[in-house]
Amino acid sequence: MAPSSTVIHTVGSKVWVRDDAESWVKAEVQKIEKDVLIVALEEGGELRKVNPEDAPLQNVDSRGVEDMTRLSYLHEPGVLWNIKCRYMYDDIYTYTGSILIAVNPFAPLPHIYGPHMMDQYRGVELGDLSPHVYAIADAAYRQMRKEMKGQSILVSGESGAGKTETSKLIMKYLAYMGGYMEAASRRGSNSGRSVEEQVLESNPLLEAFGNAKTVRNNNSSRFGKYVEINFNKQGVISGAAIRTYLLERSRVVSVNNPERSYHIFYQLCDGASPEERARWFLKPAQEFRYLNQSTCFEIPGDSNAEEYQRTVTAMSKVGILPEQREAVFATVAAVLHLGNITFVEGREADSSKVAAGTAQQHLQAAAALLGVNKDALEHALTTRSRLMREGVIVSPLNVRAAQDNRDSLAKVIYAKMFDWLVAAINAAIGEDKNCAASVGVLDIYGFESFDYNDLEQFCINLANEKLQQHFNQHVFKQEQAEYEREQIDWSYIQFVDNQDVLDLIEGKLGILDLLDEQCRFPTATYKDLAERLYTTPSVKDSLRFQKPKLSQTAFTLQHYAGPVTYQTENFLDKNKDFIVAEHQQLLEASSRPFVQQLFAAEPSADSADGGRGAPRAAFKFNSVGSQFKKQLGDLMAQLHTMEPHYVRCVKPNGLNKPGLFENANALHQLRCGGVLEAVRISCAGFPNKRPFPDFVDHFWPLAPELYHRQDLDDRQIAEGIIKKSGIQGYQLGTSKVFLRAGQMAILDKQRTEVLSKAAISLQRFTRGFLARRSYQQALESVLRLQAWGRGMLARKACRALRQEKAATTIQTAYRRHKMRQQYQAVLHTITQLQALYRGYSARKQYAEMRRQRSALVIQSNWRGAVQRSDFQALRGATVVVQNAFRCKQAAVELRHLKAEAREAGKLLEDKKVLENKLKEVQGTLELVQNQRNDLRQEVKDLKVALMEAQAALEAAAADREQQLEALREDAQAQTRAAKEGAAAAQRALVEVQTAAAADTQRLTGEKSELDRQLKVAQDYIGRLMTEKSDLDKRFHGMKEELIQRLQNACAQRDDARAQIMELENRLKVAGSEMAKQEAEARKAIQAATAAAASAPPGTAAAAAAGAAAAVAGVTPESHPLANGDIAAGTSMRRQ
Repeated sequence: MAPSSTVIHTVGSKVWVRDDAESWVKAEVQKIEKDVLIVALEEGGELRKVNPEDAPLQNVDSRGVEDMTRLSYLHEPGVLWNIKCRYMYDDIYTYTGSILIAVNPFAPLPHIYGPHMMDQYRGVELGDLSPHVYAIADAAYRQMRKEMKGQSILVSGESGAGKTETSKLIMKYLAYMGGYMEAASRRGSNSGRSVEEQVLESNPLLEAFGNAKTVRNNNSSRFGKYVEINFNKQGVISGAAIRTYLLERSRVVSVNNPERSYHIFYQLCDGASPEERARWFLKPAQEFRYLNQSTCFEIPGDSNAEEYQRTVTAMSKVGILPEQREAVFATVAAVLHLGNITFVEGREADSSKVAAGTAQQHLQAAAALLGVNKDALEHALTTRSRLMREGVIVSPLNVRAAQDNRDSLAKVIYAKMFDWLVAAINAAIGEDKNCAASVGVLDIYGFESFDYNDLEQFCINLANEKLQQHFNQHVFKQEQAEYEREQIDWSYIQFVDNQDVLDLIEGKLGILDLLDEQCRFPTATYKDLAERLYTTPSVKDSLRFQKPKLSQTAFTLQHYAGPVTYQTENFLDKNKDFIVAEHQQLLEASSRPFVQQLFAAEPSADSADGGRGAPRAAFKFNSVGSQFKKQLGDLMAQLHTMEPHYVRCVKPNGLNKPGLFENANALHQLRCGGVLEAVRISCAGFPNKRPFPDFVDHFWPLAPELYHRQDLDDRQIAEGIIKKSGIQGYQLGTSKVFLRAGQMAILDKQRTEVLSKAAISLQRFTRGFLARRSYQQALESVLRLQAWGRGMLARKACRALRQEKAATTIQTAYRRHKMRQQYQAVLHTITQLQALYRGYSARKQYAEMRRQRSALVIQSNWRGAVQRSDFQALRGATVVVQNAFRCKQAAVELRHLKAEAREAGKLLEDKKVLENKLKEVQGTLELVQNQRNDLRQEVKDLKVALMEAQAALEAAAADREQQLEALREDAQAQTRAAKEGAAAAQRALVEVQTAAAADTQRLTGEKSELDRQLKVAQDYIGRLMTEKSDLDKRFHGMKEELIQRLQNACAQRDDARAQIMELENRLKVAGSEMAKQEAEARKAIQAATAAAASAPPGTAAAAAAGAAAAVAGVTPESHPLANGDIAAGTSMRRQ
């Protein structure tokens, strides 16, 4: 932005001059020549020659102003100096009208944040207190409550400028105003979490998964975020929704040194518990390939383990269930393991396979965490299917392609997980569709221009172009509204609109359309894209588009913040947001519900029509550019329905150090943030606006006689000062003086001249006053020294008296303390003796009780052991006899099953019969095919005859034309020869025409007859084709039926064979077991007989009965002899 050319300079004027290193430096006018100024720099005193229009005047404020619209000289160096001056005093916030400029201090400033500051700004009009982000949030909240209309707060700036922290402060203030604690208790949430708390806790959660360390910022947001907070009619938060834009997927698989990938990877590696590390197969971050591409694993001042606990706490407070948290972290670990899967050359040419060793371990871990089969995952990574007309063709991938395939899967998994996380937060918080109004906070990337600019920078700058257009329209309307409010005459401001660059990018046949068009061609390259851009009229004819001289594949766009050159090498690959079909099919069949939910199949037209078995395409193409364009369109449509508020964040230096302000860096950000564009719009009208009281207080020396008149108000005095000064470009509003560019400099020059004359008189009086004041100060100092000396002596005497009194008090206290210690020692000794005697008596009594109790326990255990031993011996003998009986029954069952297996031979005979029928059907099919070939030959013959007839018809018509032409010539010759032969020639001509008409009618009839015959032939051919299709259907039906019957017969045969083999095995096992049980039964009977012989008569009878019952398959308890009734037992055995 060029300074105004209508400035007035005098010798001694303070000006700004351009500098290559500092952009603008201070200087003083030393000499004024015809067309140039001789200025001396304040630092170094270097003399320079500059044009007057290149040396704008400095403002006189030493510490800057809070609102830069109040600057006397509103221009580029004035804005830069004002921000820098305030930053050096830790005043990081500055207004430009209603726009807040926030400079990152890179140091904690707790005194300007917190509830005490929120109370100060609550309900205060914008501008009444010092600039603050709370003031912007309060203005949006109060305007929302007042008008019940949606408000939006747009926070922008480059990476490291403090956008994320500023957005947090805004949301904290809105949560505070929405009733952070009171609203939660009023709602009575069962979960104990308020909506305000969930909204605030979503920030650290999204930062963990979407932020990363870059060279510019330790906590850089790698996605755009729009948070819409809903309020009810009472102004209490009733819901919220979060929308994200353009997550940087490439950072998942590729990290530049010394940057980091997303925070969650490092938090998980360092903060997971030993159980979690074992469950997710985790290792240190240095051992994962996706992370060790950079040497940075820690952020100074932050602990990954502590941040992991904060992330888990945030997920809990937001409302994500424990099993969902487990699934999310397992998916993150799976992405890390995918990166460690390496590939080697396969057996076939251009093929690959997973390398042996650790790669197989990581493959197993990734498959387990994703819930898929290891071999299926390896197959999906090393092959690619293509949909052809003949079907799906699976082809192997070489090592390079397999690595790209692996990285594509990792990026898709992480992106889908991030989208799920945002959706889960929105579901947990809940958006209030019926809210009274809402406040949206947009935290989006700033304008970016690097040495190498890719598709990410292209999309980011497109978003900034959209927001800049919205910003320009808002500032333009504000400027117009102020002029109308002050009721001054003005012409409409003309500002540079950037609609042409937006049309170039997203218009019809714009850059995005051409990019999507090239992405649809499988063989297209970035060179084809560049050539398409260079040759398309809608692009190459735009004034905003340029082709670099030293590159054949790049292009340059003239953005509002300056030109940016984009390299197209990666545009096509990054724009193809496809999902490989093998990956989709593999993961949607996962055994983990979370992974299934991430890769749930989307409904399509084929599935709706019942085409469930139709083959899928190898890729599901989506365009990143078109998706971002649609999201951006929805965002702008939302913002246009809201009242905007702007916060522009500025990064003061590239070293992230406090107290350091780099002019060139800050100036570039002010230009990219549109602040200088707002200043330019203001300068196009009346850049200098001063309220009447301020104007009178500053310029009253130009008309002191008017200033001291009591009958004039400030407006009349200001008007008199302006008329006396003789300037022309001004307007008087209802409360302000509006001056054109350069008019303020004329007034300042006149004021400087008046004050210089008055200063000479003031100096004389001031020097006398200073001398008298110096004498009075010296006299007062002597008296004060005398008083201090006398007081010191008095205090010394008092100190001696106090020390004597203190010594007496200490002696008394010490003697009392010693006597008390002696008494407590005697008392303690007596108490210990009593305790020892009482403890001895109690332990002796307790030992006697334990001895008696042990004797009882030993007796009961011995008696129980004797009874259990007798019972177990009898039960063992019974079980052996039962097993022998059951083996005999199993042998009988085996003989029946063998008989049934012999019937399986009949099935083989049915199979032979079906094979004979199949041969007959094949013969019939060959006959039908021969008939079809004959019919095709007949059709060909008929077509040849038809063509010959048409040729004959054409030849006859040609002969007729020749005859007519010859007759015409003869008739004309005879007419010229003699008049008398005209009548005869005319009659001959009529006869010839009649004959020709008859020939034509005859040939037409022949053609109709041939057409009729052709139609009959075609109908005959159609009937034959219909009969052929019926025969084909019948043949296929018979073939399928025969095959089905054959398969059923084979299945029955196989089942029968399996049953026979199973029965044989069971028979062998049963025979061996029967032999063992018979042997054990004999031993048991012998033992029982021996026991009966040696036992008393009653006991012997019971033992014999138990053995007999075991042989018969009954238990000893159910036998009649178990109760000692020998006679009854004998009777039952007879029965």
